[in-house]
Amino acid sequence: MDTFFPKFSKKREGVNVIMEQKLLTSVSNLILNGQTCTGCGICAESCPEEAISLGLVGAVRRGVVDYAEPVNIDEKKCSYCGVCVVMCPFNSLTLKVDGEEALPIVEREGFPEYDMVTKIDQDKCVKCTICEDVCPRDAISREVPAFEGTVEGALEKQTVIAGKTTFTVDDEKCTRCGICSELCPAIDVKRKPFSAEFGAIVGDVVWDEKQCDACQVCVEACPEEAITVERAVESAKLSGKVEILEENCCTCTWCEINCPAEAITVEKIFEGDIEFNADKCPAGCSTCVEVCPANAIYLPTPKAAKDLKGENEPVIAVNKDFCILCGACVNACPGEDIITLTRTNIRVKGKETDLFLKIKDKLCTPRTSMVKEAAKDEVELKMMETA
Repeated sequence: MDTFFPKFSKKREGVNVIMEQKLLTSVSNLILNGQTCTGCGICAESCPEEAISLGLVGAVRRGVVDYAEPVNIDEKKCSYCGVCVVMCPFNSLTLKVDGEEALPIVEREGFPEYDMVTKIDQDKCVKCTICEDVCPRDAISREVPAFEGTVEGALEKQTVIAGKTTFTVDDEKCTRCGICSELCPAIDVKRKPFSAEFGAIVGDVVWDEKQCDACQVCVEACPEEAITVERAVESAKLSGKVEILEENCCTCTWCEINCPAEAITVEKIFEGDIEFNADKCPAGCSTCVEVCPANAIYLPTPKAAKDLKGENEPVIAVNKDFCILCGACVNACPGEDIITLTRTNIRVKGKETDLFLKIKDKLCTPRTSMVKEAAKDEVELKMMETA
C-alpha cells in the first residue's frame, strides 16, 4: 500500500473543482466555484507558487467549453496558503483545513485583506427595488414585506404607510341607517331592539381601526354627512431593510450611482484606468461584453450615417463608472492590443507585507490582450512597461 505523503487529488463536484493535499496529520482542500469565477486572473497573478494559470476564459464564460474552468489550479504546486482566497474579488475560492474554513496566510503572517466600503444609509433608503435590479452580482439583500395582490398571505396595503386614523360620528346627525356598515367591513351599526317605549331607532356605530384603510367611502356615502375620517401619516417609508451582501459585492457602484435617495456608498477596491481600442476590435465578437462581471462593457447604439461625419463608428465601449478593473475582459479578448488595463492602487486593510507588495506590483503592471496561445487550454497576456 502506498503510504507516502503528501498525497494530492483533484475532482469536480457540480460547479466546484476541489483540490486536495493530504498530509499525515491534516487535509487541506482548495475549492474553486467555476460558476462564480470570472476569469479575472487575479488569483493567478497573486499565487506565490505560480500554481494557477489562466484557462480559456472567453470560451468557458460563454459556455462554449464545458470541460474546464476559467482558471487552472495545479494541486501539486499549490501550498494551500490562502493567498488566492484573500485576493479573489468574487469570493470564488474557499480553503478548508480538516473541513473547516481557514486562511493560514492571514492567521500566521497577517496578510492584508480588501478594504470593502459598502454602506446603505437606512435613514435615507426608501426601500425601492432599483439597487436590487441593477446589481450584476446579486449582492443586494432586500428584506421588505410583500403586500396584498403580489403573493399569497401578504400584508394588507393599508399597512404600507404607518399612520393614525381617527373615525368620528356626529350622533345628532346620524340616523343609524346602516349604509356605512353595508359598504365597509370596518363599520358595524349595532341597533337596540325596536321598542314602542322609545319610538325611534337607537344604537351605536362601532368602528374597527385595524380594518379601516381611510378610503373615505363611508364619508361620501353617508346621507346625513355625519361621518368624519382623518388619517395622519406618521411614516411614509416602507418597512424592512435593504443591505449589501459584501461577499457578493464586486464594488462596481451600479447601486450607488442609480440610488434615487443617494443612500448608498461604495468604493472600488481597484484604482486605475482601462482603454478600449475600438479600431482594432473585430466587430461582432462581443466576448468582453458577455464575460464582464460588472456589466460595464457594451456595444454602442448604431449612429445614423448623417451623424458620423466621416468618423469610424465604434464597435465596442466601456462605461468606466462601472468598470472594476478586474481584467476578465483582457483575458477573454481574442484580439491583440484591443483592451489596455492599468491598475494604480489596491484598497486593502492591514499590514502590507513584503509578499503583498510583490503581488501588488504584479497586479499594477499594465497589460493588454494577446492572441498568442503557447500551451493547450491556456491564454497569455502581453505585459507592458510600468508607466
